[in-house]
Amino acid sequence: MRVVAKRTLREFWERYPDARDALKAWHAEAEAASWQNPAEIKAQYRSASIVGDSRVVFNICGNKYRLVVKISYKNGVVLIRFVGTHKEYDGINVEVV
Repeated sequence: MRVVAKRTLREFWERYPDARDALKAWHAEAEAASWQNPAEIKAQYRSASIVGDSRVVFNICGNKYRLVVKISYKNGVVLIRFVGTHKEYDGINVEVV
């Protein structure tokens, strides 16, 4: 998959250094993946939540942070839409962000 907006991840781990290794690992795994559908993501990440409009929510650092992506399975693109704390996550609409 091609992950778009790694800069968003980098900016987040600069604010929250404890997220750096987990986000780098997620990024490497996503880049190496070739997900064709949500079931393949769930097989790799059992705790991931599949939400409307091709969005997936990943738990980062043992569920301390949340990562929301929008996936175009057809084009092999993962677009980072949000990364934040649980408090920040609670303030967004996952299906719109």
